[in-house]
Amino acid sequence: MAKLRHIAVTVPDLEAAARFYEDTFGMTRQMQSDIAILLSDGTVSLAILKFRTDEQAGDERGKDFHGLHHMGFVVDDIDAMSRQIEANGGRYHMRLPDSAEGATEIKFYDPNGVVFDIVTADYATNAWGAKVSD
Repeated sequence: MAKLRHIAVTVPDLEAAARFYEDTFGMTRQMQSDIAILLSDGTVSLAILKFRTDEQAGDERGKDFHGLHHMGFVVDDIDAMSRQIEANGGRYHMRLPDSAEGATEIKFYDPNGVVFDIVTADYATNAWGAKVSD
């Protein structure tokens, strides 16, 4: 069964955006890198992103776009879900390189062009340090 795992937004200032969600909604910082801060409310994560290059952004909106970037789902079976997405009108977008654990993140467009990704629970835990509960 697929579960909504995260929502990703792109912003002009990582720290200012993170502080807003921490101070306003009590979200806690789970992980940080030079282009991302991952916050969580204990159930769903908010990935706050600031891309340095258009290539990092991974879509035609580029590095200067600010707003909803994508949402992500945790799934039990990446291959089966990929087939189901395409059978229901979704389109493949890109695949991130496999992690050391062999897991990956695959991005798709829904029929309206909204970007989303699918990952396994292991990938969400190991790559992002975010525990996935049942």
